[in-house]
Amino acid sequence: MLLDVKPILHTPGGRLDFQFDLDLSDVEFSGRYPVSSSVSVSGEVRNAADVLHLNLTARTTLDAVCDRCGREFSMEKEIPYHCMLAESLENGESDEIELLEDGKADLGELARTAFILGMDTKTLCSEDCKGLCSRCGADLNLGPCSCKKEIDPRLAALAKLLENK
Repeated sequence: MLLDVKPILHTPGGRLDFQFDLDLSDVEFSGRYPVSSSVSVSGEVRNAADVLHLNLTARTTLDAVCDRCGREFSMEKEIPYHCMLAESLENGESDEIELLEDGKADLGELARTAFILGMDTKTLCSEDCKGLCSRCGADLNLGPCSCKKEIDPRLAALAKLLENK
């Protein structure tokens, strides 16, 4: 989505609000496509003392899989993004300034990049997820598994003493 900011470019106090939907169903994260519903993007461009500030928020519900227990669940995801917009840069490059092309900002591309960079590298169904048993694969969130705990080989002699009692 291209947003024409020329009406507020040289108008201190000027403001443009925007809202649009973004389709990210084609974006792969860790071998999955978790964005099945559209991403709602909303925000504003504000002129403060002839500096354009862009604030946007991208929101959606992800089809996630827990990295510890493998359970599928839905997760609300919200990514905020802020940058400044400029017609040109005087001193090289800046990560905080996006250049306008003919007075327009490509909000779709900015929101897409911000959303992708804001995705979590690890997804958990809950903060206290216990995961799976490394031996039998039982879901430890449902209760303890039936595996007999292995004895540390360095303590095997002590374990035999306890068995003889």
